[in-house]
Amino acid sequence: MPALRWIRRNLIVIAGLLTLAYMIVPNVVVMVFSFNKPNGRFNYAWQQFSLDAWKDPCGVADLCSSLSLSFRIAVWATIGATVLGTMIAFALVRYRFRARGAVNSLIFLPMAMPEVVMAASLLTLFLNMGAELGYRTVLIAHIMFCLSFVVTAVKARVMSMDPKLEEAARDLYAGPVQTFVRVTLPIAAPGIAAGALLAFALSFDDFIITNFNAGSTVTFPMFVWGSAQRGTPVQINVVGTAMFVIAVTVVLVGQLVANRRKNNARP
Repeated sequence: MPALRWIRRNLIVIAGLLTLAYMIVPNVVVMVFSFNKPNGRFNYAWQQFSLDAWKDPCGVADLCSSLSLSFRIAVWATIGATVLGTMIAFALVRYRFRARGAVNSLIFLPMAMPEVVMAASLLTLFLNMGAELGYRTVLIAHIMFCLSFVVTAVKARVMSMDPKLEEAARDLYAGPVQTFVRVTLPIAAPGIAAGALLAFALSFDDFIITNFNAGSTVTFPMFVWGSAQRGTPVQINVVGTAMFVIAVTVVLVGQLVANRRKNNARP
């Protein structure tokens, strides 16, 4: 049958589109309910269309302050994890030292380990050190678990780099710093950027590790979890929709810029 042959020919495309739809449907539901005006405390059933939540996204107490706190923690955790992770990745790829294999294996432990185990371990460490739980402990914990993801992303990029390019720069009398800034860093930049974006997303979205080590500090994921116990305000859907739109816009702009560069590079 023609229809059956068409399905077999396009099976991979159909499966990909169905998977994409499965992933996007929850985001669409969040968007739709950001325009809802519920009668009670819970925003789980559609009542009527309203723009009230969009006009006043900070109308719920402590929502914007927790969002701002999550953003600050994510930015600093991204900077810390990216700097340390980039140096570790270069060290693992470019240098030979004792226990290099063990370090290579240990890097993957935070990614393989359940978050609750790492959260409890970090909490034990902070309590034994006598550290006061709060902003600083959350920041340190986020850098710790984001580090492995940055190392993995940067390491993959560094391993694919052609060392002949750096040798050519040195042959042209470029110093070590100049070679790194003008040759090595631009080539490794895509991997560093990928690791930084991944670290930011993981830090901003984290709940389990934050909940164990936050003390009285309330980040946005913790605020959402606490609000769900009392009633979910529509403003949470507004913030989620705005974040989703911003993320999609960044990806689309990046793709357009990359395609334009490819087209300009063609003879």
